[in-house]
Amino acid sequence: MMKIGCCGFPISMEKYFKSFEVVEVQKTFYKPPSLETAKKWRKMAPKSFEFTVKAWQVITHPPSSPTYRKVGLEIKEAGFFKPVKAVFEAWDFIRKFSKALKARFILFQTPRSFKESEENVRNMKEFFGSIEREFIFGWEARGWRNEAVRKICEELSLIHVVDPFESPPAYGNLRYFRIHKNRSDDEIRSLLKIADYVMFNNPYMLRDAEKLKTWRDELERKNSESSEKL
Repeated sequence: MMKIGCCGFPISMEKYFKSFEVVEVQKTFYKPPSLETAKKWRKMAPKSFEFTVKAWQVITHPPSSPTYRKVGLEIKEAGFFKPVKAVFEAWDFIRKFSKALKARFILFQTPRSFKESEENVRNMKEFFGSIEREFIFGWEARGWRNEAVRKICEELSLIHVVDPFESPPAYGNLRYFRIHKNRSDDEIRSLLKIADYVMFNNPYMLRDAEKLKTWRDELERKNSESSEKL
């Protein structure tokens, strides 16, 4: 079954847990909550509810990023998967946080300033080659050629995460889509045929997630009724 949710909680957790089956945790990107908070969320959610996690910006974004200043992070060297202490300490925390949530998918989103260069490719290979593969890893690249993304994802066993209305996925047997803009009903409905996960990440995310979930449930009901008639 295709899973539908939002990037972050657009409504209270209690209401969200009753309406959806998955959420992409956004706070972990900016300044992660404590492990105790992760354990609390896991207890609050239904057993079947799934958390996916957006990796801490300390791993993917440089200290010059405005998102550091937004949360008061003061780190001299980090980001771009560099083989430095801050990056691996950030990963160790995200790993523990994700395990506390019983998450199975972690998203690494890189900024446009993370260029398609030999150094960045080398850092990615060193990073993903040195950490345990306890999760499914997704990579949302900005500004890279699809062929370059395909090669890296294939070599490092990463899922290419995209907004399918902007670019097709280059690699991966799991389709994890993040919808960043307002889309028409026809566009949203088309996701029923091509996605495993649809995570809405825009001002209309609650509305659009509810729409798609309604259409998915209607389609599954019709398919079930058709099967019973055979």
